[in-house]
Amino acid sequence: MPKRLELVIEAVILASRWLLVLFYLGLAVALAVYAATFGVKLWDFISHVFVIDEADAILKMLALIDAALVASLVVMVIISGYENYVSRFDNGEAVHWLGEIDAGSLKIKVASTIVAISSIHLLQVFLNVSSYTADKLMWFTLIHLAFVVSALFLAFIDRISAQTKSIGKANRAGDEKTEKSSAS
Repeated sequence: MPKRLELVIEAVILASRWLLVLFYLGLAVALAVYAATFGVKLWDFISHVFVIDEADAILKMLALIDAALVASLVVMVIISGYENYVSRFDNGEAVHWLGEIDAGSLKIKVASTIVAISSIHLLQVFLNVSSYTADKLMWFTLIHLAFVVSALFLAFIDRISAQTKSIGKANRAGDEKTEKSSAS
């Protein structure tokens, strides 16, 4: 009886991963809503392109780039999360890069995208510097630096993890070689 209970518990736990699909579908809906807001921003830029000055044009383009980065981040989380935690895509050739995004590399990509988004926001702030107090500028810069440092630490930790894995594989391969030599 305990073995049967264990199998049922394992089946329920394994099946619970499908609950993540609700989150990914919710993100897809949020992405569609965000795409509509992008369309509004794009239309505003296009309809005023000949009457705004260069600085405002740059700010509006940076806002569009910012939106594209956020949308890319959402797509990356949806696809790699589904691929890593729910189910594998059957046609690996159509999305060849999926196998390259594991949980560790996803964290790095998310962190670097956040740094890029923060950089764009900080650039927008600096292009409109007269609208901000010195305190706000300092806080914007410190928050951005916190994102940069966090991304660097994540990359460093990922690199150490990868080196540890490769050392472990090399040690196991050496042990297997030694065992084969001893058996001969």
